[in-house]
Amino acid sequence: MELLLKAEAYIFNLFKDKLSSEYIYHDYLHTLRVVTAVNELINGEHILEPNATHLRLAAWFHDAGYINGPVNHEERSCDIFKDFIKDNAFENVDIDQVCSLILATKCSHFPTNLLEMCMKDADFYHFTLDNYQELGDLLKQEIETTCTKQLTDIDWCKENLTVLTKNQYYFTDYAKANWQPKKEKNILKLRENLEKLKGNKKGKNKEIKEKKLEKLDRPERGIDTLFRTTLNNHTQLSAIADSKANILLSVNSILISISLTAIIPKLDSPRNAHLIIPTFILLIFSVITIVYTILATKPKVSSNTVTKKEIEQRKVNLLFFGNFHQLPLNDFNDAMNDLMKDRDYLYDTLIKDLYYLGLVLNKKYRMLSVSYTVFMYGIIISVAAFCIAFIRI
Repeated sequence: MELLLKAEAYIFNLFKDKLSSEYIYHDYLHTLRVVTAVNELINGEHILEPNATHLRLAAWFHDAGYINGPVNHEERSCDIFKDFIKDNAFENVDIDQVCSLILATKCSHFPTNLLEMCMKDADFYHFTLDNYQELGDLLKQEIETTCTKQLTDIDWCKENLTVLTKNQYYFTDYAKANWQPKKEKNILKLRENLEKLKGNKKGKNKEIKEKKLEKLDRPERGIDTLFRTTLNNHTQLSAIADSKANILLSVNSILISISLTAIIPKLDSPRNAHLIIPTFILLIFSVITIVYTILATKPKVSSNTVTKKEIEQRKVNLLFFGNFHQLPLNDFNDAMNDLMKDRDYLYDTLIKDLYYLGLVLNKKYRMLSVSYTVFMYGIIISVAAFCIAFIRI
């Protein structure tokens, strides 16, 4: 598990730092789709360890070589994987087997065993998705940008049909039974789209083009950057609030300690009677400040019990630990896989998570603002009271 988590983080940072923005299809999200498909095939074909781990590693690294372009990227992906294993000193990993699985994703390669079949099928998992044509548009734009090659909509549609009907087919029994029907639906959609394009209906062609442009205005990479930046800003704001609250807690704790140890024991003397009111004013304001500061930083623990039905109805934010901490691992794993398969569902969940995080931040900063206000007026009033008390002596 540690190995796979490190591999995921490594690929995420590799693509973020080194992958050209021109690759809007062969990016981290494409790799994530292949990993999701591999996990599904591992369960469907009942593949055991260590082969399952080797498959997952191959899925994470199979397109890493794209950081230096598409030509022979599989070989470069193997080199990157070997460097990763060497740098992290992981043992019990069959490097040769993982590299053979990465090389199995070459278009010209014919799989010779079940693991290569799984890898080959997973790389073409997107043929089964509801948003296949949208992903195809991203691939078309990537090819036009990186290869300086212009493709008409009709030519692109024909090429897609050729690939889906003649050049690609699934090898594993699970993919044939579960993915092939979905792929055939996309073939029908492509044929319908081709007929519309051939019909030369200008109104419809214009509408289709506008829809494509609208979708391209929301590139997945840009959305991913938006959420990552915003969530990171929220996290930093929360950390700043906690730091400010810690300062208030420390200062007021010191004030209360000094008052209790150095001043209050002397108040029973008639000579110090003038200090009673200023001291208690200081203590009261310090206690109020501490109470509001604690309320600002106090974590809210959810006791809600989430049911499997609520998850299936997509009523639950799976990204918040309070909603899934009581779920069995298998149910949570299935729910997360379902979340990653549906782009709209994924973005809706991220939006909800961002919104509720904003509500928590709002409450925290309001409480903190009250704390600082009470502390400020408390110090002013206390100092004024001490001054008046000494003047009247």
